[in-house]
Amino acid sequence: MDSLEIKVPAKDLEEHLSKVRVQSSRDRKAKENKASEEQQKITASKKELQEIKSRNKKWSQDQDMRPGAKNKGSRYTSNKTHYSPTDPDARISVKPGKARKLNYLCNLAVDIEAHVITDVRAYHADKKDTKYLQDTATRLNRRLRREGLIWENVLADAGYSSGENYAYFEKKGLTTYIPPHGTYKGGPERFEYIKEGNYWLCPQGKKVTFRKQKMENGNLKDNYFTTRADCKGCPIKQACIGKSHEKRINITAYREEYERNIERVKSRRGRYMKGKRQSTVEPVFGTLKEFLGLRKVNTIGIKQANKCMHLAAIAYNLKKYLKFTHKRMKSGAGQLALLFSPKTYYRNLTVQF
Repeated sequence: MDSLEIKVPAKDLEEHLSKVRVQSSRDRKAKENKASEEQQKITASKKELQEIKSRNKKWSQDQDMRPGAKNKGSRYTSNKTHYSPTDPDARISVKPGKARKLNYLCNLAVDIEAHVITDVRAYHADKKDTKYLQDTATRLNRRLRREGLIWENVLADAGYSSGENYAYFEKKGLTTYIPPHGTYKGGPERFEYIKEGNYWLCPQGKKVTFRKQKMENGNLKDNYFTTRADCKGCPIKQACIGKSHEKRINITAYREEYERNIERVKSRRGRYMKGKRQSTVEPVFGTLKEFLGLRKVNTIGIKQANKCMHLAAIAYNLKKYLKFTHKRMKSGAGQLALLFSPKTYYRNLTVQF
């Protein structure tokens, strides 16, 4: 983190760096800048940069009484404004309650019956877990089918929740038990959704009709508006829309997929699956970090980090294999049945991420 560099405009790189970069005795310069010229340039929009500037100012005010608050190292760092010259593939990860560090994201899939790792891969840590779930699922499903295993259920925590993922697994015929993220709301309070006409009905009986569908921050949203005439003179206007002229509802385009998944999660089987999820993949992560060297990856580059994760997963599965005992059949009939059994077999599989 000490060697992070500031991203700069495309023109006059060195001149700009000499103006904005603050060097001190605690700074560490990289011997060689391995980042490409494209990665050294700012790609963030003006709006994103302004948000970072405002956050920097607020952060400085909030922590002004803490030791080292005015130190250059305590400033807000972001992947939009900084990059690592020594390891360009590493990204600054953000997790509540944890320090910002250069990390890689390890995505892991575990079979809940045998507790073996069925897939592992290193990803960039500047995106959420949910963005990588479909890539992992495609690769994993192909591998399982090649071995004659039928994948049925998908268990994951709320970090993998998204409408796109729910729709993807429904299309593939897989059953998900992924609790929704805390930010998801089924719709505004006291408003009723009318599926036949695809509109919302407000407490005063006015329609909030569908207008358009668009992408907002990478998520597909449905937009519903009322007319100004509907809201004019409404007795609850101030409490409902404040100073606005009409009621606007922006909601995920995958609301039905969300509702079906939530119903499964709240069911009796969903509660059982939650217990399975909590007791399956977390112990595996703990073992990999504490005993198999994944707490810190001592390599540079995402390809090398991927090798480290694969080797740790192989070591974990080998230990599982060494403890595995196969029941021997005493009768000759049982041995004969085993001898003539087909090579390809099918077993229902539940995988957790």
